[in-house]
Amino acid sequence: MQKIIILDFGSQTTQLIARRVRELDTFCEVLPYNRYPEDDTDVIGVILSGSPYSVHDPESFRLDLNAFLGRKPVLGICYGAQLMAHVLGGTVEKTDTREYGRAILQTVVSDELTKGIHEGGQVWMSHGDTITSLPAGFRLLASTESVRFAAYRSEAQPLWGVQFHPEAVHSEIGPQLLRNFVVGICGSRQEWSAASFVSQTVSELQSQLGQDRVILGLSGGVDSTVAAVLLHKAIGDRLTCIFVDHGMLRLNEFADVMRDYHSLGLNVIGVDASERFFKDLEGITDPEQKRKIIGRDFVEVFNAEAAKVKDAHWLAQGTIYPDRIESLNITGKTIKSHHNVGGLPKDMRLQLCEPLRWLFKDEVRRVGRELGVPEHLIGRHPFPGPGLAVRILGDITREKVHILQQADAIFIRHLREAGLYDKIWQAGAVLLSTVRSVGVMGDERTYENPVALRAVTSTDAMTADFYPIPYEVLAKVSNEIINKVKGVNRVCYDISSKPPATIEWE
Repeated sequence: MQKIIILDFGSQTTQLIARRVRELDTFCEVLPYNRYPEDDTDVIGVILSGSPYSVHDPESFRLDLNAFLGRKPVLGICYGAQLMAHVLGGTVEKTDTREYGRAILQTVVSDELTKGIHEGGQVWMSHGDTITSLPAGFRLLASTESVRFAAYRSEAQPLWGVQFHPEAVHSEIGPQLLRNFVVGICGSRQEWSAASFVSQTVSELQSQLGQDRVILGLSGGVDSTVAAVLLHKAIGDRLTCIFVDHGMLRLNEFADVMRDYHSLGLNVIGVDASERFFKDLEGITDPEQKRKIIGRDFVEVFNAEAAKVKDAHWLAQGTIYPDRIESLNITGKTIKSHHNVGGLPKDMRLQLCEPLRWLFKDEVRRVGRELGVPEHLIGRHPFPGPGLAVRILGDITREKVHILQQADAIFIRHLREAGLYDKIWQAGAVLLSTVRSVGVMGDERTYENPVALRAVTSTDAMTADFYPIPYEVLAKVSNEIINKVKGVNRVCYDISSKPPATIEWE
């Protein structure tokens, strides 16, 4: 299959580049800057990402351009453009001030890369260095008021560079520029689609798994659900799914999800292990310790159930592409252990199967729709693995979980009724059980807990903004929670963004 290789120099927007390429129905792969696959004959083009470094920094990342220069079309973005200019004989200098934000193209020269792009187009800048002269044999393609060489190309080789970020949503001409490179210059046949992925992956799974049995841990979330349905399409009843209830799911979620899974024809074992989890969490208030206890108990419960499935040789996971990217830095060393990217438990002796390992979240949803997964499962908001345990400040008890389940259910129902649920990336309620506030109900004084509501928009959870829920909706939610949920006498709305805050409170 045709692919674009994106070499990562540590930019925070590298994943955005990949998403934009995938939106052009073209497969792409993100690799560390020094891992270009020279023997991969499917590569049709190379993109060099931005970087937090200057080309003048001694510790900046460098690479041997000879691996692909002149052989494949190359597009350098920001640092990538500066690096090529610097290495090939141009001049890159530090600016007095960082060039950040919107800029308008004032000069645009006709070229394959700039086809359909005109003067007045908006781009997004984010750099501290700027190219002040091009290498011999290069020519200018675009300028802004403050950046002379906003875009350039080589006259002799298929090599282009832009100092702005076409992947950023604020670069209005970005989609056209990337289309020009990926489709026009690299010649993508645009064959990457949900239907082609399902067809190819089912065939690969049948070849990979043969007649073996597979175990998959279900969470009720989008990723594991789509992975299960895809595997079931490939191997049928040789897939056994295990759904562990740790007691901190949303209200009625265990029963609802089990019903949904059975309606999809999946072979699912439901395990109510809540007693064990509540016992082991008793008196624990530290968020990291809560997560470790829940993670440990989950693995042990899952292993015990998995051992009952005879002749199983594979463990399937709903790992998606961002999980893998975030678990490796550009030198290939682990910087963040993801729960789906840590290898297998040593005593399980199962091989790993990850059918969604190349997909972004939006692609997972498209594949799910292609497979006929119901929309209410496809559109579910992300939900933390530890469940409501990380939405309860302080120690965890059944009573507190029950209070939060009720408040959360009211919040989510009102979002759906107001037509807001599908506009929000993630929403939920948080119980501030370490805080009490004075209230008045009827003629009585109350001293109970506040609940905080959280709703954010995001594309990949790396950054997030709070959603501006209308006041009338918030008023209805607050009124119903306070009147119907015993133990709550105050409702607040969290209007912090990520960064500096995180999406979850713990």
